[in-house]
Amino acid sequence: QVLRQFVRHDSDMATSLVLERSMNRVQLLGRVGQDPIMRQVEGKNPVTIFSLATNEMWRTGDGEVSQGGDISQKTTWHRISVFRPGLRDVTYQYVRKGSRIFVEGKIDYGEYTDKNNVRRQATTIIADNVIFLSDGSVRDKV
Repeated sequence: QVLRQFVRHDSDMATSLVLERSMNRVQLLGRVGQDPIMRQVEGKNPVTIFSLATNEMWRTGDGEVSQGGDISQKTTWHRISVFRPGLRDVTYQYVRKGSRIFVEGKIDYGEYTDKNNVRRQATTIIADNVIFLSDGSVRDKV
């Protein structure tokens, strides 16, 4: 009886794993930190790479409604990679440092060995969609 319940439970778990869904989605709205570069690794498709800054701001003080206190800000930099052929080329051609863009994609964690043969970790956003919100001119930043 116990063995049968265990086997049944194991079978149910296998079925639920097949039907289980997961999600890896990222949405970022920020400013481009550098003009994109296009890299071609031998034997692989080219990729457009650029950095994107997002800012988090908060007021320090006694309460959320408080008018007193200082405003603090934290900037987080994200490495964006665009592999999709049409999007990759348009992003390389039109995105410029200072541009305000919306990026949608997935997060990817990888490892590489640097020039000094040290193993490093890298977090990259693989962009599926890029929406251009500005061209980065001074007027757009105000």
